[in-house]
Amino acid sequence: MNLKEIQKSVREVCAEVGEFIYTEGANFDRSRIEQKTGFNNLVSYVDKEAERRLVKVLHAILPQAGFITEEGTVEQSKTKEYNWIIDPLDGTTNFLHGLPIYAISIGLSRGDKVVLGAIFHVVRKECFHAIENDDAYCNNQIIRVSTIPTLNESLLATGFPYYHFDKGEVYLDIIKEFLEHTHGIRRLGSAAIDLAYVAAGRLEGFFEYNLNPWDVAAGTLIVQQAGGKVTDFKGGNNFVFGGELCAANGNMHGEMLKLIKNKWY
Repeated sequence: MNLKEIQKSVREVCAEVGEFIYTEGANFDRSRIEQKTGFNNLVSYVDKEAERRLVKVLHAILPQAGFITEEGTVEQSKTKEYNWIIDPLDGTTNFLHGLPIYAISIGLSRGDKVVLGAIFHVVRKECFHAIENDDAYCNNQIIRVSTIPTLNESLLATGFPYYHFDKGEVYLDIIKEFLEHTHGIRRLGSAAIDLAYVAAGRLEGFFEYNLNPWDVAAGTLIVQQAGGKVTDFKGGNNFVFGGELCAANGNMHGEMLKLIKNKWY
C-alpha cells in the first residue's frame, strides 16, 4: 500500500469537499439545522452531504476499507483491517454561527493504529497532513511542534463536552490551574484544528475529554509526526477510542499530564 499516493488523493478530496462546505456556509439555511442526541449537539445538511461526498471518493481510493463516521451516512465498521475515520465538519456549531473555525478531519487506521491523517481548515484552506514514519506538513511545508519548554510560557487549548457533565467541576478545576500557570487557554470549538495547531507549533498543548474517534484520529497522528506526544489522561495509548487525550510538545506533555492526573483520578 502506497500511503503517499493515498495521502495525495485524500488532500484532493478535502479541498474539493471543503469548497462545497465554504460555499454553503456563505448562504446557509438555518432552518435546516437538526438536533442530535444531547444538548447543543447540532448537525446540518452540510455535514451529511459533505460526509457522503467524502465516503464516495474514499471508498474508491481504498475499496477494502471500512468506515467510522460521525454522521453515519454509511455502514459503520471497525472490524476491517483498514478503516476511514471521518468527521466531515468538525466545528459544526462554529459553522452554523458563521465563525470561521471548522475543518474536515480524515484518518485512516490499520487496526487501532492511525497511519494517515489529514485536517483541512476550510476557511484558511490549510491542509495539515501526515502518514506514519514521515514528517508532518501544512500545505507541503514541514511543520514541527513548538520548542517552548515550560508551562508558564505556553498557550493551551481545550474543549467542553456536550454531555456527561458529571466530571465538569473537576475539569473546571484543571482549567483554573492551567489558567494560573500559562499564557492562557483557548476554546476554538474544533478538536481537529486544536490538534493541527499543536502540530504546527501555534499552541503548546491541547487536552479534552468526551471526545470521539473522528474528532482526533487524524490530529493525533499529525501531532506525533510533528514531534509531539499524545496520551490519554492516564498516560497510556488509548487516546483515539478512549475519549480523552493530552497532546503537547515533548517538553510540555509531562507537566500537563501530571496536573491533569492529580485532579482527574
